[in-house]
Amino acid sequence: MAAAHAPGEQQQAQPAGGRVQALERAIALLNAVAASAPKGRPVAELAVECGLNRATAWRLLATLEHHAMVDRDPLTNRYTIGSAITTMAATAGTEGLIRRAHPVLEQLCHETGETANLAVAQRLGLTYVDEVTPPVVLTARWLGRQVPIHATSAGKALLAWLPADEVEAMLSGPLAEFTETTRTDRESLHAELAEIRAQGYSVSVGELEQQLYGVAAPVLDSWRRPVAVVSVWGPSDRVPRSRFAELGTRARRAAEEISELLGGTASARPVGPAPGRTDPAGEHRSA
Repeated sequence: MAAAHAPGEQQQAQPAGGRVQALERAIALLNAVAASAPKGRPVAELAVECGLNRATAWRLLATLEHHAMVDRDPLTNRYTIGSAITTMAATAGTEGLIRRAHPVLEQLCHETGETANLAVAQRLGLTYVDEVTPPVVLTARWLGRQVPIHATSAGKALLAWLPADEVEAMLSGPLAEFTETTRTDRESLHAELAEIRAQGYSVSVGELEQQLYGVAAPVLDSWRRPVAVVSVWGPSDRVPRSRFAELGTRARRAAEEISELLGGTASARPVGPAPGRTDPAGEHRSA
């Protein structure tokens, strides 16, 4: 006899491979809560999004709240991510990400003939955690290097897919000028971020080091949040502006492949400006 389901709850197939259905549902709720940051969402909305009966969703959320994995605002009854998740995230390493992404970087380096990097956001900026360099090209190694987030293609690719309040927080301090092309004006930088989101990749024209040009694309999770950034860069004579479209497309495809390997499905294909931002008026800039 088939198992009975609570009224209004969508009947779902049992998870394959010995997975536990209740845990699958709890994880779905956690992901939905995370995607609702920073305002959070009430149980009714979370239940609908996850295809659950409200009572089932409430019980799962109550259990998660007991273990500090979600927090509930007693006034609004909205759920947000709890302190236990924050603690776990702070201790998480990048080994799994690097292991999955490295073959993709190798292919990207082979296709372009240029250095391919993987970067992640950290407290003080953006840090390169993996790198593949062409075997016959002398190049500086950026592995482990931390860079300012406004002055590289990787940093701008990250910013372009973050919510506006997070962008403001990351750009709260003075924007240092490293070369004459570094973006130090916030209004101009925000306009460029809208362009980046519209075309699906970012570019840097000697903004950190004068002779280094590059492109970058974000690795997005299922809610279109960036978890890492793929970049391709080199000296301006090998990575001129005329190659930006080609390299940007390749970087975006590599980022999409890594996203799929991580279990995400979102793409950085052009979809228009981020919510709350407007497209800049006038002619599209290439730099």
